[in-house]
Amino acid sequence: MSRLSYAPKLKEIQVTDIKKGLGVFTPQPDKQVSFAALKEALKKAGYTLDSAEVTVAGRLERDGQTWRLVAAPSGQRFALEGRDVGRMLADAASGDQLEVVGDWKTEGSGTSAREVITPREAKKVGGTAKATAARMQPAAADGVRFEQASFTYAFAASESSPPAVTLPFAPIRVTSPGLTVYKGGAVVPRLYLVKQHLGGLEVSRQLLDVSVSYTPSQRVQLEAEVPLSRTAYDGDAGSGSGSGAGNVTVWGKYRFYRTVKTYGDRQAAVRLGLELPTGQKGAPGARRLKAPEFVRQQLSPVNGGLSPHFDVAFSQAGGRFIFGGNAEGILRSERAGYRLGHEVRVSTDAEYVLLPRKYPTPGKELFAILETTFVHRGTGHSGGQEVAGSNSTEYYLAPGLQYAAAPQFVVEGSYQFPVVRNTGPQVLRTDRSLLLGVRYLF
Repeated sequence: MSRLSYAPKLKEIQVTDIKKGLGVFTPQPDKQVSFAALKEALKKAGYTLDSAEVTVAGRLERDGQTWRLVAAPSGQRFALEGRDVGRMLADAASGDQLEVVGDWKTEGSGTSAREVITPREAKKVGGTAKATAARMQPAAADGVRFEQASFTYAFAASESSPPAVTLPFAPIRVTSPGLTVYKGGAVVPRLYLVKQHLGGLEVSRQLLDVSVSYTPSQRVQLEAEVPLSRTAYDGDAGSGSGSGAGNVTVWGKYRFYRTVKTYGDRQAAVRLGLELPTGQKGAPGARRLKAPEFVRQQLSPVNGGLSPHFDVAFSQAGGRFIFGGNAEGILRSERAGYRLGHEVRVSTDAEYVLLPRKYPTPGKELFAILETTFVHRGTGHSGGQEVAGSNSTEYYLAPGLQYAAAPQFVVEGSYQFPVVRNTGPQVLRTDRSLLLGVRYLF
């Protein structure tokens, strides 16, 4: 909605009732407004404008049987229509300063379009009219100013927030079918602290993953993901550490389905990714770590070479609850004779708005999140040959918290632990994974 020519700054748009989808804003004083333009802007962003109420102060004029209200400084004329107009304006005359509250719409299109108000309230004022959707305020004394008009509109909320305040509520580890800001994007740095083992070998990983996304349309999102990692290992077979950049992955998401309703929605998307062989493939040598080559290769920052990712995701939000899930397939190729097995991942997400308990407007939400992840990995390769005992099937739980500290800033954390680990004798076993991250929208 901030793309409208007459819209104010985003921070000046106030959501007054998130459950009913109500908001208020004051347009720029010198711009002419349009209900049809507002409706179309919200439609492009994926929302539905159900109705709008406007408060306008200006000079009353009459043309035959038609009453109009002229707002300054824009000079825009609003036609006053409805069964009660005659009664409300029985004592009025052209030139009177009037303040009107009523339903707003656009009639016609193109050059013949006009803005129409069906009055619900009308009163004479002696100067500048100042009003909100809630109640009338005392008039000032320095003339009529259109910037004091306020608009109240009902819309279908989505992505857990109304369009006036864009909040990146989304699962933490599970793919979201939602997009970020329309014609904007997000920066999401995440830190993973992972503990693994294999027999007497203990492995500690610190992975910093930074993703940058941009949403050029209401259906498409583009993203790039850059990982940096440090791995330390210790055991009877040897000890050491290493660090480096992992493979960069580029993504394209297409949201092909969306149904919105007040305070909830359903949506689905497909996401295609390509993991590029850009990371450092160095692994500990046999002298430093006395372990099979496939085990040593798992301590490098990469899992193989060029690898396509295929992902489909779905979510449903209603009230304080959000449910979703995704299924992802990864086809891995070899790099320097090494790769992990092809993967199938199925994840689920359940979210609940824990706080605030009274929830009339968006902001300062605390989400309780429970995610699950099922991973099946096929046979891996080392030295260009299949490795027996390199396949695995695992199932994880990950409780987490997400807090909307500001409309464009979210902090989150998640602790993942295994419930089922059916892994081959040459696969590192993950004991726990702590994720700490932030999301910043621009």
